[in-house]
Amino acid sequence: MAATLISPRLILRQWQHSDLAPFANMSGDPEVMRYFPCCLDREQSDALAEKARGLIEQNGWGFWAVELKQTGEFIGLVGLHQQTEGFPNAPFIEVGWRIARPHWRKGYASEAARAAIDFAFEHLAQPKIFAFTALTNHPSQQVMLNLGMSNTGQDFMHPKMAPDHPLAPHCLYVIEKEAWLAKANRSC
Repeated sequence: MAATLISPRLILRQWQHSDLAPFANMSGDPEVMRYFPCCLDREQSDALAEKARGLIEQNGWGFWAVELKQTGEFIGLVGLHQQTEGFPNAPFIEVGWRIARPHWRKGYASEAARAAIDFAFEHLAQPKIFAFTALTNHPSQQVMLNLGMSNTGQDFMHPKMAPDHPLAPHCLYVIEKEAWLAKANRSC
């Protein structure tokens, strides 16, 4: 059964047909896709949404569609994914996010990622959660720091990119369950 996560302002849920058009707009936005190899056309965007939907259907979790609780508006995707090979420390579960540009700098990526990390520790019994991004993607690295994650110092070349691609060099961040729980207890 597909999990739905609720945070103070957001709902992380299974994908719906109505998410496809706003997701395609977001996936075609050069600013949103600045740290990805390329923008996606509608067919590629729909295929990615279907893959995310299928993984949630299969596992009960994955990269959920994110909507604003107050309005029901789709604003992006945030969630968890199993990385099995080609990355330092694999296999592991990563947390990741992509938020539509009108919703940047409002704390939504961090808020949704917190809900996903809580789910990973509480329901998937993971000892640690990883995140990675291009070395040049300072905004995502800031989100990782905001989440309490630490840079592992294990920079690597993304296994699905050509080694000479400018976005191929990546950094890897991690948070262990004990550190996550300690941080949660300090903020109470």
